[in-house]
Amino acid sequence: QVQLVESGGGLAQAGGSLRLSCAASGRTFSTLAIGWFRQPSGKEREFVGAISSTGDNTYYKDSVKGRFTISRDNAKNTVYLQMNTLVPEDTAVYYCAAGPSQGFVDRFSYGLALYWGQGTQVTVSS
Repeated sequence: QVQLVESGGGLAQAGGSLRLSCAASGRTFSTLAIGWFRQPSGKEREFVGAISSTGDNTYYKDSVKGRFTISRDNAKNTVYLQMNTLVPEDTAVYYCAAGPSQGFVDRFSYGLALYWGQGTQVTVSS
C-alpha cells in the first residue's frame, strides 16, 4: 500500500511559479512511476505529466511543456512538479498518482493508476 500526499499548492500571480510536492509512504515508491493530473473546477481531470520510476523518462502535456518540470528524489520518497510561467488556465486541483513504470505514459493517459493523492488547489490570478 502506498499513500500519496500533495503539498505546495496555493495562490500565484500569472507569470509566477509554484512547486508542488508529492510525498509517498511505502517501500515500493522507487518502483513506481508518478503522474500529475489536474482538474479545473467544473471540468474533467486531465493528465499533465509523469516521471518513470528511475526518473530517466518524463512526459508532459503540450500546454505545459517548457513551463513545468517533474523530478523525483527516491531517497526522500518525493516527486516534485515545478510550475513556472503560470497562467490562469493552470488553475485547478492538482493530484499525483502512482502506477507501474512500464508503459506509464499510456496508463496515465487513460487515468489508470494504483494510488491517488487527495489533491492540492492551485489558483493563478491574472
